[in-house]
Amino acid sequence: MGNIYMKEYQNKLVSADEAVKVVKSGDWVDYGDFVASSVECDKALAKRKDELKAVKIRACTSTIIPETIMCDPEGDHFYYHDWSYSTITRSLADKGRAFFLPEWYHEIPGMYKKRLQTDVAFFTVTPMDKYGNFNLSTSCSKLLAEKETARKIVVEVNSSLPYCHSAANNNIHISEADFIVEGNNSPIMELKKPPVTDIDRKIASLIMEEMEDGACLQLGIGGMPNTVGEMIAQSDLRDLGVHTEMLVDSYVDMYEAGRITNRAKNVFKDKFIYTFAMGTRRLYDFLDDNSQCLIMPVDYTNDPFIIAQNDKVVSLCSCLEVDILGQVSSESIGFRHISGTGGQLDFHFASFRSKGGKGFLCMPSTSRRKDGTVESKIVPCFKPGTVVTVPSAVTNYVVTEYGIVNLKGKSTWERAEALISIAHPDFRDELIRVAQENRIWLPRNKSRI
Repeated sequence: MGNIYMKEYQNKLVSADEAVKVVKSGDWVDYGDFVASSVECDKALAKRKDELKAVKIRACTSTIIPETIMCDPEGDHFYYHDWSYSTITRSLADKGRAFFLPEWYHEIPGMYKKRLQTDVAFFTVTPMDKYGNFNLSTSCSKLLAEKETARKIVVEVNSSLPYCHSAANNNIHISEADFIVEGNNSPIMELKKPPVTDIDRKIASLIMEEMEDGACLQLGIGGMPNTVGEMIAQSDLRDLGVHTEMLVDSYVDMYEAGRITNRAKNVFKDKFIYTFAMGTRRLYDFLDDNSQCLIMPVDYTNDPFIIAQNDKVVSLCSCLEVDILGQVSSESIGFRHISGTGGQLDFHFASFRSKGGKGFLCMPSTSRRKDGTVESKIVPCFKPGTVVTVPSAVTNYVVTEYGIVNLKGKSTWERAEALISIAHPDFRDELIRVAQENRIWLPRNKSRI
């Protein structure tokens, strides 16, 4: 730590209990995002429950169970909001204790700059370097916009975080911080690889048939995208590039297998581009002080017009349901929110604009309810309240274990025919009946399925 900043550091160093005194009733408070959550400040703020009313907390994909919400079961003191639900937030929302913030991911920094109020922002950061900078580590995303607009800034230092390089200023300078809290240096949360099913492997194998040398990858979250990454690592594909929203362990697999070189990219050639990382310690160790990997604000990484400057963009995302017109829902079933829009619309839209690009929206053909009932995930129409994540006009490839179809340029009856052909066979007759009743079917179609 450089001596030139030591005095300022000591002057701003306080306990978490002292730092959170800056929060007032009615304030909007932003927490750290993803695996860089503000653990100590959250605990300290919870202790002030009886002093505060209507404190509104914002986070993105929460990876901690917030003490502020657990200590306030009636919801009189703290209101919790999330830009994209995690398992934790979804559980809180089911109890009426968390609320969704609709977003188009690349627009969130603009929302902070144009209309959102941030009274206090908590940032989880690496220790200060000799230049007085605290690195924002694995979660650049919208944090630079928060830093620019927050009335008060509290940094919570955690030495377990990796140092992440950026072509933007992925740092908070000590002069910008109002308070410094030295956290307990708890290990950064690790996101284990999700379990993989035979259906995941079948879908992944269909997508592998569409992959080409020089493709620029965006892999979403879940078992199936990870499976594609594993298959790529074992393939003979060459000169793949990375311009993605989320960086996960499978990118390390592909890089170490020699599949990723980033040489064929047009934007930041020779570099991994991402806006946040979630994975195991192996991923974080790969990122630490690795100048090949550049974390960037989400209004850069997810801007469709920047993404599309790369050739052969391949966007691979999971979804929840697709209706027979080609509308895609990836964030809610009815009014129950499951996740968020995230970067799916950004990258799916951009992939079609990219020269040689392809966007894949993937799901098993069925799901099983808790009572054992099996339901088709290709549906006649969505339940009331279901959010459309990708409009029908934008939808490109849809994939299930029964095949892969491209909806671009297809009429309503052609879309219905294509989607029903990759639905589970047990549900095809019912889907055909609905299509016929709604005049989006030709008599000759059924013989082709």
